[in-house]
Amino acid sequence: MFGIRRSAAILAGLLAAATPALAEQPSPAGYVKVASGSAFIVRQDATVTARPGEPVFATDALRTGVDGAVGVTLKDDTRLSLGPSSEVRLERYVYAPADSGFGMVLSFVRGAAVYVSGHMAKLAPDSIRLETPGAIVGVRGTTVAVRIEP
Repeated sequence: MFGIRRSAAILAGLLAAATPALAEQPSPAGYVKVASGSAFIVRQDATVTARPGEPVFATDALRTGVDGAVGVTLKDDTRLSLGPSSEVRLERYVYAPADSGFGMVLSFVRGAAVYVSGHMAKLAPDSIRLETPGAIVGVRGTTVAVRIEP
């Protein structure tokens, strides 16, 4: 009888310790809407195939191969599309209008991409930064096409 009580107490303790970790799962910054060819999400040194509906998190990178393309819509309705042989890193993404929390940093590493601003650009335009190897662009609600050549 004593062994069962001890086991139950240990199990209850383990479940209680695990519950906060489950509650702290980050919510996605957005989702893949379209993907074709070789299109990937790089997350914490792991590569996941980009498929429609796949979540994209605040520190993910998007990468395409020579035959790849991917389109993502973020929580604020920002749209990001990558063409073949491209890479964009989502360095930071915060969209919490109820708490006045805004921030987005996109780092365009290589290839071709199109950025179409969403609600964040209207609510907090100074909170958005688009970075390329040669420039940093501030956004005030616009569409930007970027091509980075080696």
